[in-house]
Amino acid sequence: MALSGYLSFAREDWAELRSNTPLTLSEHDLSILRGLNERTSLSEVVDIYLPLSRLLNLQVRAARNLSGAKDAFLGRLAGSRPYVIAIAGSVAVGKSTLARILQALMARWPDHPRVALVTTDGFLHPNRLLQERGLMHRKGFPESYDLKRMVQFLADLKAGEPEVRAPVYSHHAYDILPDEWQMVSQPDVLIFEGLNVLQAGGAASSGQRPPSVIISDFFDFSLYIDAEEADIESWYVERFQLLQRTAFRKPSSYFHHYRDLSPDESVATAKRIWAEINLVNLRENILPTRERAHLILKKRADHAIGEIHLRQL
Repeated sequence: MALSGYLSFAREDWAELRSNTPLTLSEHDLSILRGLNERTSLSEVVDIYLPLSRLLNLQVRAARNLSGAKDAFLGRLAGSRPYVIAIAGSVAVGKSTLARILQALMARWPDHPRVALVTTDGFLHPNRLLQERGLMHRKGFPESYDLKRMVQFLADLKAGEPEVRAPVYSHHAYDILPDEWQMVSQPDVLIFEGLNVLQAGGAASSGQRPPSVIISDFFDFSLYIDAEEADIESWYVERFQLLQRTAFRKPSSYFHHYRDLSPDESVATAKRIWAEINLVNLRENILPTRERAHLILKKRADHAIGEIHLRQL
């Protein structure tokens, strides 16, 4: 994959950039952090995540020094502003697993132990509002998110507010939990993960004035997980089948009506949902943001990361 403006690394070359970064995760730790159908191994952590963790640690230190210089220039006390890392990519590509492993590794660095993880799912409009607007079939598309609330959350966090709350989303209920909040209290690092984190707002195509502030304005570093469409579809179908045998069987699950599908029906249903919703969203809204990321991780068909692309500017 040729990308203009990026330094490209094969897996083996990237692994050499680990230097002496220690492996602080055990196989047991990794088993807890993996997603449903992810097969991330300790060798993947060593080859890919440890060099990435080292790069980000250097970036965090540099950002602190720059922030301290600005505070000194202005004659004010050093502020406490989090370093914000964004993770973007398609449904089923492995964003959540990457985010959890990265959080665990960075939290073990001695100089920034408070690492918070927030997903953009919590900033989806509630189902009630999506139904009123006829957008239930567009869940995950730009118009299904409360972008104003998302921007305010990030602005408050960057401003050093002592505690900022984020809405909580339940994949089981397929909706926002109205009385639950994730409280984020001045982390050293925030990992912000979601489909839409690198999108520029989407207002221009609708004839509206483009937003003056977009969520990526608050990011210090951003990653995009890339893969071939056919591979992501395969992972999506695999995950759907696994959920059908587990979570969908609970009567309280929003997708309980899928519980009795035959194996062939399950595959056909997953492929239809992928083609009609997730593939469209990937092509129209997610993939076009790929080259806004500072780092692109390209997965192979076996889920392992095979290529790494680091933006030069």
